[in-house]
Amino acid sequence: MEYKETLLMPKTAFPMRGNLPNREPDIQSKWNEMNIYEKVQERTSGRPLFVLHDGPPYANGDIHIGHALNKILKDFIVRFKSMTGFQAPYVPGWDTHGLPIEQALTNKGVKRKEMTIAEFRKLCEEYALGQIDSQREQFRRLGVRADWENPYITLNPAYEAQQIKVFGEMAKKGYIYKGKKPVYWSPTSESALAEAEIEYQDKQSPSIYVGFKVKDGKDVLAEDVQIVIWTTTPWTIPANLGISVHPDLTYVVVEEKGNKYLVAKDLLDAVKTEVEWEEATVIQEVQGSELEYIKALHPLYDRESLVMLGEHVTTDAGTGCVHTAPGHGEDDFIVGQKYNLDVLCPVDDKGVMTDEAPGFEGLFYDKANKPITEALQEAGALLKLKFITHSYPHDWRTKKPVIFRATAQWFASIKDFRQDLLDAVKETKWVPAWGETRLYNMVRDRGDWCISRQRAWGVPIPVFYAENGDSIITDATIEHISNLFREHGSNIWFERSANELLPEGFEHPGSPNGNFTKETDIMDVWFDSGSSHQSVLEERDDLQRPADLYLEGSDQYRGWFNSSLSTGVAVTGKAPYKGVLSHGFVLDGEGRKMSKSLGNVMVPAKVMNTLGADILRLWVASVDFQADVRVSDAILKQVTEGYRKIRNTFRFLLGNLADFNPAENAVSYESLREVDQYMLVKLNNLIKTVTESYDKYEFSTIYSDINNFCTIDLSSFYLDFSKDVLYIEAADNQERRSIQTVLYESLISLVKLMAPILPHTADEVWEHITSVTEESVQLTDFPEYVEYENSAALTEKWSKFMVLRDDVLKALEEARNQKVIGKSLAAKVSLYVHEDGKTLLDSIQESLKQLFIVSGFEVAGSYDEAPENAVKLENAAILVAKADGETCERCWTVTTDVGANEEHPTLCARCASVVAENY
Repeated sequence: MEYKETLLMPKTAFPMRGNLPNREPDIQSKWNEMNIYEKVQERTSGRPLFVLHDGPPYANGDIHIGHALNKILKDFIVRFKSMTGFQAPYVPGWDTHGLPIEQALTNKGVKRKEMTIAEFRKLCEEYALGQIDSQREQFRRLGVRADWENPYITLNPAYEAQQIKVFGEMAKKGYIYKGKKPVYWSPTSESALAEAEIEYQDKQSPSIYVGFKVKDGKDVLAEDVQIVIWTTTPWTIPANLGISVHPDLTYVVVEEKGNKYLVAKDLLDAVKTEVEWEEATVIQEVQGSELEYIKALHPLYDRESLVMLGEHVTTDAGTGCVHTAPGHGEDDFIVGQKYNLDVLCPVDDKGVMTDEAPGFEGLFYDKANKPITEALQEAGALLKLKFITHSYPHDWRTKKPVIFRATAQWFASIKDFRQDLLDAVKETKWVPAWGETRLYNMVRDRGDWCISRQRAWGVPIPVFYAENGDSIITDATIEHISNLFREHGSNIWFERSANELLPEGFEHPGSPNGNFTKETDIMDVWFDSGSSHQSVLEERDDLQRPADLYLEGSDQYRGWFNSSLSTGVAVTGKAPYKGVLSHGFVLDGEGRKMSKSLGNVMVPAKVMNTLGADILRLWVASVDFQADVRVSDAILKQVTEGYRKIRNTFRFLLGNLADFNPAENAVSYESLREVDQYMLVKLNNLIKTVTESYDKYEFSTIYSDINNFCTIDLSSFYLDFSKDVLYIEAADNQERRSIQTVLYESLISLVKLMAPILPHTADEVWEHITSVTEESVQLTDFPEYVEYENSAALTEKWSKFMVLRDDVLKALEEARNQKVIGKSLAAKVSLYVHEDGKTLLDSIQESLKQLFIVSGFEVAGSYDEAPENAVKLENAAILVAKADGETCERCWTVTTDVGANEEHPTLCARCASVVAENY
């Protein structure tokens, strides 16, 4: 007889190797065939809604690793919620308007100026929809479960129709106005930008100190005094109309080589160093408030510069006398308005100086710096020129510097409901908690929102103009345009005249002849996506406003979180979200930003083609995503090792349950051995902590806890010693069925707990569990936490045993290193323990030989009686020797009763009995 044939070895068709790049697409095909998204929604219908509202990625280019992090995190949450008592629809979205798509078409050779705006916009739409199709497939490949066939898209007519209503409601409340004031302007994009479209990069700029001669000192300053200003934008000097000083600062007039200069007293030392004054003797002190309305001469033109009082003046840098050009700075504009200055802006859309800057017209603003500085030198006004590198605002799309430029723009004013915004921030749950402070401060300090853009590809600003120039925004026009957009799309705005777009019979006192024109600017794309609470959450029957959660990268505090809050509070009085969760950026393994030039870009498609989507998902679960995270080939290799351990655990569990039918073979908790009960307690503690961690979005804790349970509690302990029962005993042996009961509960629980993170692997495991009836683990609920009556006592007792077991394992390892034994089954362990240790061991009914995986075991005496050659550890002194007897051919234990049964001379008595009775 071949005794190995009598062993009940694991049997399963579940493969050891994941082969995820090839297997995952097949699993996803099955999901598509069974309409898994719809089935989940049907199963959870009637439950409380949990809405995670998708922040729309921009429809241009392949997805990057940051996209993958974002979408996978969302998928974790949605899958978890749908398995824990909620209906959790997930509607993905795309942001489809804006400059990058216009630029992409231009790069493809599209000649925009040779076609109508409407024709060009059609091409933009076709391009955007093509990009959506590409990105959708990449997101699906990540295993993200969503309503992919019915996403929301900002260019969809229904979306645009609702966006028009948001604009109209804000206008009705007086929050929308048109005005000329400085805004961020991108000469490369030829458009205004919002704060969210600005990023800061280092730039080298000229740093100049300029003297403005006093013309009328108002009996405070002599006319031979020069007021010293400092600027890093010489090109704005032609636009100078004033000088701002702080009313509470002390200013000093200093004499240097016969010349007199005015600077802030607190900045005198710094200015002396910069301008290289040798003496700078103070001859007069004056309070800033006394300088108001003094007039100085512009150093280049025959006009005056008015000295004004401004709270924005600081002593952080410069001279304390701030060059003020109302057409080129927000603070400049505000103080200029107070003093009735003009808004002079001698720079055109392309950043070129106009004829309002005599002598420099036709020059690009940056190129004008040098000739302007030279002109100041010739005029004797330039005190110092050097170059500095400093942080400077850039267009986030073109990566080129921007300027402040006063133009006529449409604005959303938030000052009238700023407090409501701040209250809404405080009422929202922020994770991490610092998000509240960050957005609160942004809202508190932000100015009005410039919402108009001078581009073609976007949602038109739905404003008409009467013959007398009056702006027309009425309930009737808004409703009519919204309905037109819903029926035809926003391109109709560019295909029809203003009169054709207005409601039939529309009249306005400002147009006695019945002629109207229309606005040509489009809305800021942040207004597009910021309206999604109305265009998606209100528009769709399967969603609700406010959403339970918005989840995006930390850059969206100034972007989508902010614009959504502004439009949401403006329209409804409340934030469009109950909670906001943000994640960090993805860096390379060394903590550097990813860039093509560094060659450190990690492409999701490449990772999935080589390792699989579940590896990428497990990486997301393993990192502290609320901070910046790192990824590299080495990091993914570590994650792959973690995946193998989890997969091997599943395979072992499946293999040892091949002959187990829970309906017939499961053992009740009360009838289990204590060690089996202990493992169920451990499993239920895992269920509790993992569920709580999902609720708190602590995915790295889930990864760690499940990994530890698989490797330490199961693999290194329970599964290890259980092999002696699972393989050796008869199929229906009570101890074997007890262990299988625990293995089954562990398998079902683990596959459900891991389903949100490893959906492909979880469903693959599920297919190999013969006793389940659901066709996918996604159509089940999380395991319920059970607290057994003896949980606390069991945990205390067996935790002490595990500490003692660790000591025995250390002694066995030392004996193995000293060649006393080979495998632990060749050993006999003699234990010398303290009284509490003896009491503990006496109370254990299970085979201690089996638990320690040795062939001989005895409690030989007290700790103090241990022989010299025993390994003395904190809890026990341990003597390891070779076990007496021979090795059983079937179970590999060393025992003195091998050969006791003449029919089976190479077997121990236990194995001989099992074979005789069953084979």
